[in-house]
Amino acid sequence: MRWLLALFCLPFAVFTYANVSPFLQGKSIDKVLVVKSERKLHLLSKGETLKSYKVSLGKQPKGAKRREGDRRTPEGLYWIDWRKTSDKFNLSMHISYPNARDLARSKAENVSPGGMIMLHGTPLDNNYPEWYFNSLDWTEGCIALSNADMQEIWQLVKDGTLIEIKP
Repeated sequence: MRWLLALFCLPFAVFTYANVSPFLQGKSIDKVLVVKSERKLHLLSKGETLKSYKVSLGKQPKGAKRREGDRRTPEGLYWIDWRKTSDKFNLSMHISYPNARDLARSKAENVSPGGMIMLHGTPLDNNYPEWYFNSLDWTEGCIALSNADMQEIWQLVKDGTLIEIKP
């Protein structure tokens, strides 16, 4: 009887595993590209865009992050270096800002570069529905997506993946 139950459950287990596989269209994600002017995040494999998502940026979206507290989203090459669940923003993945160039600039300007730049979902807030956050730039410099999109990216993008943020 147990083998019959196992045989019955096997197709469901295979189907479920296939949906959380770290591959999209049979390809692994090797780069995340954010184009700030488009408000888009693109998942790439060997230069080919496999999927794109709408994003929200920092409250001052034009220009690269210059210092802590400027509410700008950085521009440059970074890595997705760790991740965590967040009570406030659902899932979040850390972007390795500041890089060497950011540190040199902030040292020359004698300011703190800031940090804790994340790719994250939207707040779970009873006063504002999720779509409200997707219609404006509202973060302190992070890159925000809908929670459903963030859950998908969480499954597809591994720690150590390159992320390029362009103007």
